[in-house]
Amino acid sequence: MAHNKVRVRFAPSPTGGLHLGGVRTVLFNYLFAKKHGGEFVLRIEDTDQTRFVAGAEEYILECLEWCGLIADEGPHIGGPYAPYRQSERKQLYRQYAEQLVENGYAYYAFDTPDELEAMRDREKINGNQSPQYNHHIRHTMRNSLTLTKEEVNELLANNTPHVIRIKMPTDTSVTFTDMIRGEVTFNSGTVDDKVLLKADGMPTYHLAVVVDDYLMKISHAFRGEEWLPSAPVHILLWRYLGWEDAMPEWAHLPLILKPDGNGKLNKRDGDRLGFPVYAMNWTDPRSNEFTRGFREMGFLPEAFVNMLAMLGWNDGTGQEIFSFEELLQKFSIERVHKAGAKFDFEKAKWFNHQYIQKKTGEELATLFAPVLDEKDIQADPATVAVIANLVKDRLHFVNEIWDQGFFFFQAPTTFDNEAVKPKWTPEKQAFFEEWMQQLATVPTFDLATIESSFKNLAAEKGIKVGELQLPFRIMLTGGKFGPAVFAIAEVLGAVETIARIKTALPTFQA
Repeated sequence: MAHNKVRVRFAPSPTGGLHLGGVRTVLFNYLFAKKHGGEFVLRIEDTDQTRFVAGAEEYILECLEWCGLIADEGPHIGGPYAPYRQSERKQLYRQYAEQLVENGYAYYAFDTPDELEAMRDREKINGNQSPQYNHHIRHTMRNSLTLTKEEVNELLANNTPHVIRIKMPTDTSVTFTDMIRGEVTFNSGTVDDKVLLKADGMPTYHLAVVVDDYLMKISHAFRGEEWLPSAPVHILLWRYLGWEDAMPEWAHLPLILKPDGNGKLNKRDGDRLGFPVYAMNWTDPRSNEFTRGFREMGFLPEAFVNMLAMLGWNDGTGQEIFSFEELLQKFSIERVHKAGAKFDFEKAKWFNHQYIQKKTGEELATLFAPVLDEKDIQADPATVAVIANLVKDRLHFVNEIWDQGFFFFQAPTTFDNEAVKPKWTPEKQAFFEEWMQQLATVPTFDLATIESSFKNLAAEKGIKVGELQLPFRIMLTGGKFGPAVFAIAEVLGAVETIARIKTALPTFQA
């Protein structure tokens, strides 16, 4: 293949939310390009105007930005091969479709929707359950293969609605080398005569992807395995247009499968099983249907990207946590598996947990700030950072700092008395009344001082420390939860700790 430079592209349709499989396609393209000093191009495949959704293109850009996968060229930044939206390139495509007709590789088809419907009905009666416009059928239809040259010219002169279809050879082997799958062969006779140019003058994906990859000098085309059946059409178009020497190298990425491995993961699986499938929240403006995303659920972008990299790829060492820099160094398309990768939400959460552990308390406090704002709670960021560090080993998501430490921000109003009352004694009551007085006078209210004052008084009173710690925890938090109890007291400070003991004590007396 005659390519001097690695150039890859991601070419989504602006039709809705971005599936995590789409983000993984971007990631593999991006890693490959950057590893080889190449360029990553974003191109918007908006040839199907009936499926266009307002806001979808902006949403895709925001997703990629969140993941740190920034395109070198695209509709939002331009570049040497602009425009990067197919709808803005419309006038480019007809000449190539006409050239194919002229050279005998494509033909005009004038069939009306009613005629196509009649053909399908006729075929079904004859036992063909999935009729296609192919080499068996085309000779029975109204197209430039069955009409005379004069008839065709007259129809064209009268602007009769028509499409241009590729003329698939009846029995030819189409073979190419896939970077993941090795040699792949198709028989052209099994593929229908795909429409290349629609009646509205817009190209279909099949024509546009080939023309644009050629004009934009794309060197490698990585896309989902679901495009494999279209590969023979695309390869023949490269050949028929005389561009075979410039054809990109292909890699068809494995599907991301449902958790049970049965079929491709889709949005409904996420809704059914309670996890996101889209990168970010998406509300369809046509139906108002809402789908939640990984970002809003609390995934860190670096954890999300690391998790996606491991869906269908590994470096052979068993390592699972890779910084972005390490992924850039170690990624290779040869180590992408052929088989589909099962999506495991517990594993996805594990990745997020690992990345939360790497964050400082300050970083977590910043990420958690919106949760506190939403609850209208004012808190000192330095204190929130300390709290985050105390609870972070229990977190899968940053917003769980609230679940693990809400009692730091608001005093409990109820207490788990039943856990205390059966073993409560006047001696324990006296211990806490006396200890409150002591706490008011300790010189520094820190963990070590609080703990030693607690233990010294317990020894003096002859009460086991363990029997006092649970009541103390319940006084501070309301229940049997939270990090180390003296660490909680240190964060709350002397005044608040004493106030909470005072509030809880009366409730423990039967």
